Amino acid sequence: MGHKVPQVHDFRHLVYSSAKRFGNKNAFVLRDRNVSYFEFCLEYKYLTTYFLSCGLKNKRIAVVGANSYGWILAYLAASTVGVSVPIDKELSSEDILNFMNEAECSLVVGDSSILKGLETDARKIAFCENKQGFDVLPKLIKKGEKLYTDGFREIDSMKIDAEKMSILIFTSGTTGNSKGVCLSQKNICANINQTAKMVKIDDLHSLSVLPLHHTYETTLGHMLLLSGGACISYSDGLRYVAKNISEYRPSVLIVVPLLLEFILRRIETSIRESLPIKLLLPEGASVSEIIAHLPFPIRFIVKKKVKKSLGGRLRLLIVGAAPIKPETIEAFQALGIATYQGYGLTECSPLLAGNNDFFVNPAAVGLPIHGVEIKIENPNDEGVGEVIAKGDNIMLGYFNDPEETAKVMRGGYFHTGDMGRIDEDGFLYLTGRCKSVIVTQNGKNIYPEELEERLCSERFIAEALVLGVDNEKGGVAVKAKIYPFMDKLKEEYGKEPSKEEIKKTISELVEKINDKLPSYKKITVLEIVEEAFEKTTTKKIKRFGNNIL
Repeated sequence: MGHKVPQVHDFRHLVYSSAKRFGNKNAFVLRDRNVSYFEFCLEYKYLTTYFLSCGLKNKRIAVVGANSYGWILAYLAASTVGVSVPIDKELSSEDILNFMNEAECSLVVGDSSILKGLETDARKIAFCENKQGFDVLPKLIKKGEKLYTDGFREIDSMKIDAEKMSILIFTSGTTGNSKGVCLSQKNICANINQTAKMVKIDDLHSLSVLPLHHTYETTLGHMLLLSGGACISYSDGLRYVAKNISEYRPSVLIVVPLLLEFILRRIETSIRESLPIKLLLPEGASVSEIIAHLPFPIRFIVKKKVKKSLGGRLRLLIVGAAPIKPETIEAFQALGIATYQGYGLTECSPLLAGNNDFFVNPAAVGLPIHGVEIKIENPNDEGVGEVIAKGDNIMLGYFNDPEETAKVMRGGYFHTGDMGRIDEDGFLYLTGRCKSVIVTQNGKNIYPEELEERLCSERFIAEALVLGVDNEKGGVAVKAKIYPFMDKLKEEYGKEPSKEEIKKTISELVEKINDKLPSYKKITVLEIVEEAFEKTTTKKIKRFGNNIL
């Protein structure tokens, strides 16, 4: 079962074939202009031609900056002529230079403000003289056009080796250990082909909000959409998402749970403020329960109003990169918006499993995508073990690190480091990370993510981090660090609550959760923090540094 879609083999083939299929249809709707598939193809062709004329074939090119049309154009051109090295724009100049130095980049393309910072950094590196801002790309494209018109057409004739490294991504995981992930065009294109069979891509219009240096956004938020004739616009930043949704009126959003839950809280507040009190369920009822409780005519009006507040055209949400509550997915589905949770890693280009047009289970991360085999290694009595996977989307290895590569690539399978189980219907459920598992003196395993999910399902808890700490008996105690949901607490108390009131409320919630847990899982140490936890750029809480002090 699956949608019938044309297969893509490499990045040039994707861009050229999409131009042929979709022609004058908009590929990008930008603030200052619209770019058709035909125009996109020409600009890709000319920029790639310019790079080739500069002797950049088989060279590494760093791409760093805010999401933009120029970013994806530079990424595709760099990946075609050599190797693109996407780098997180939020890093310090020193860290950016370190990654560029490690990758031995010959050129950096990016935001002018970031490039200026690289120039003034004390650890200036010679190759940084070879840099181009996104703002000068139109000039480079013009130069490439002249070269192409004059007969330099290597872009059309060159052989593309889809199996060699074309993308080098330095991960910024929750444990703080950065690795260089080597991906090929075959890896990325396999993931596009696999996913396109599960989710129909046609006239979708996406608002890009997640950072492009992650494969989640480049593969699913751009390459997948461009292979199917969709249209892409760019958000001005997370704080402007609501405004941008109203402006661009997207039909699809590819997001992380934190953003989806923020949108849902605004929806819930709007519903509660606009409905008569007699139609509302008690505080704490989910949005899906409130919607189901309403009489049909009012339910129809509410759903229409909510959809209008989301631009009026939103019909699909794809969510991943961190755990999400099933209730959040159910709420958007109750509003008539298909919501698919997926699971993946940078090393897998990124998608391994996902809910889709044919099968949805809000409690699971989904079914293995077409062409991917997923198994559970060494399952315990509950069927939980390490998730391992095999498929054409799995990385080539870690950059200059055969030892780390050998650790994760064993027996023909990639070992994800995630713990999970598979049910009788084939759905995959995640329980936590192998490295974050807390092991008691009796050999019992505690998965922090499971407890964090329970804690965050409580309305007064915004964020939670669970870890193991030494207890007085020389064993391990379960500690929960809680960041309270202050707005909800203010509503509850009718004023700014005191520290004692906050502690009392949170302690009662933890006790309620403990009552339902076996003794070895009970939270025995509680710390309430005053600031949100530090997060990665995909909004996952970091399990290192200040967060665990």
